[in-house]
Amino acid sequence: MVKHVILWTLKDELSAQEKTTIKQGIKEGLESLKGKVPGIVDIKVYIDGLASSNADLMLDSSFESEEALKGYAVHPEHVAVADSKVRPYTKIRSCLDFEV
Repeated sequence: MVKHVILWTLKDELSAQEKTTIKQGIKEGLESLKGKVPGIVDIKVYIDGLASSNADLMLDSSFESEEALKGYAVHPEHVAVADSKVRPYTKIRSCLDFEV
């Protein structure tokens, strides 16, 4: 199994209310991919970080294999969510992929 963990920081110019709405949209969009994209074992987005955090939200996902992760990266359903709900609003993306 492969873990795919991402931390995002949203753009500074977004208001607190906009950030709340955007984080909820990212959560709903990415979590809805389970069952649509082959190879996803589990996918969760955490949006309620503590004040001590230096990122706004986190994706914690598991895939059957590295090949499944590669398929997810280019799957049209994932690309649609990334292009409409994630990329327009994020300024920093940190990723760690590893085998478990």
